[in-house]
Amino acid sequence: MTRKIFGGLVRFLKHPIGVILATNAVWYVIVRAAHIPYNIYIYAALILVDLAAAYILLDRLVYFFAQFVLPIQNENYRDEIYSRVKNFETGMRGPALFIKNGRVITHKGEESKRGAGVIVVDTASAAVLRTDTEIKDTVGPGVKFTGGNEYIAGSVDLRSQWQFIGPQTADQPFLNPVPTSPKDYNDMQSRRHQTSGLTRDGFEVSPTISIKFSIKRPKEKIPTEGGVISQYGYDPDSVRNAITREVIELGASENKKNRMDWNRLPAHLVVNVWREYIRKFKLGELFAPGDTSGLQTIEKMINKRVRQSSVEVLDDTGGRTGEWLESLEFKQLQSRGLEIVEVRIHNVLFDPDIEKQTIEQWSAEWLTIAKKEEKYLKEKESLIETASLEEASKNFARIASRQFSGKPTLPQENPFKTLQLLILPLKEFMLSETNANKNYETELRKLDEIWKWLLDNNPLNNNSLGMDPDDIFDDSQSVG
Repeated sequence: MTRKIFGGLVRFLKHPIGVILATNAVWYVIVRAAHIPYNIYIYAALILVDLAAAYILLDRLVYFFAQFVLPIQNENYRDEIYSRVKNFETGMRGPALFIKNGRVITHKGEESKRGAGVIVVDTASAAVLRTDTEIKDTVGPGVKFTGGNEYIAGSVDLRSQWQFIGPQTADQPFLNPVPTSPKDYNDMQSRRHQTSGLTRDGFEVSPTISIKFSIKRPKEKIPTEGGVISQYGYDPDSVRNAITREVIELGASENKKNRMDWNRLPAHLVVNVWREYIRKFKLGELFAPGDTSGLQTIEKMINKRVRQSSVEVLDDTGGRTGEWLESLEFKQLQSRGLEIVEVRIHNVLFDPDIEKQTIEQWSAEWLTIAKKEEKYLKEKESLIETASLEEASKNFARIASRQFSGKPTLPQENPFKTLQLLILPLKEFMLSETNANKNYETELRKLDEIWKWLLDNNPLNNNSLGMDPDDIFDDSQSVG
């Protein structure tokens, strides 16, 4: 008690008013002790003048230097900061708070104070003020002076944020051995169940899902009440909706309800959509080769559901139906003042025994598949060979009958002449078209031998075509 009284006396003596009163009291004692004559009324008047001058001088100095306590840019705030500094002197002040990156930073017991206070908000933060009965105002970057019954209802981070849910890269939640630490094992299983879903054929899949989201930003960046322009964008309505519009998460136990914070809603919506779409695909369809695998389709559809007002409906097997419906997830995000920029699905984990079974099944069926492929190739080869033979026969008939086409002919009495007319175009064709073939010399010699045989065995013993037999033979020899 004595220490408290002594401390209060010391604080009073440090105050300018205390200094003036203490100085005059000492001077009064000295004058009385020295028996110096004085007028008590004049002395009292001088004390009052000193007190008034000291008070006015102190008040104006406080008003002047108070402008440099906070980085205020609004002229209307000059009186506000002055009154807060005056209240600080008397001890009847409200809370002095700082909000950085969406978190309220205070000294111990600061938030519990009631009275006119001040809040300093950095450019990446915003908040909502309330009283015990109503929501009052939205606070953007800059300085905000609060009333006597106002306090912070909630704060948000205006920056874009990445949230990762599901297993970590080093997790192996489907392995049977339990790690040495039960806590680590329970944490790993908890991450597994965050994104766990069942495929159409009943297999459990648990991926890592990353979500980039933020408070909805205005089209144009405008100054706040404190005269600050945030580089991240500040929309008062979006901030207010994110903090004040509650989403209730129903717990497993009866009558258990938890209020969901604004930054948990994006992950909650994305996981529900993921589980909805994973049921439409089989495990093998998720990793099908090409640009339209099941996993890519799911990721694309999730991004559409959270970023578009309407989306196309997929049937129970993941096929497109052509029907479009309103996206409830996008509507919820809009009403809560949030927007999701991007959703990614990666690090997809499932029971390794499933992969082993798939490999064993493929190993058992590969011979059957190979035989089917071999049969198919042989049938295709046979069809190509038959088509080639038919085409070659048509070409042979077309070339051999060249001497008889386009003009009427009488029946030939000499068959040797007819054979000569058939052989001649064949030989001409071989000389002009097939000289790149390595077997053409042999075939050409055969034609020459047939030609000579016809000449030697012709009963008329004349050249019915009007050609010199030696010329034909010499021509074949030159080719050889």
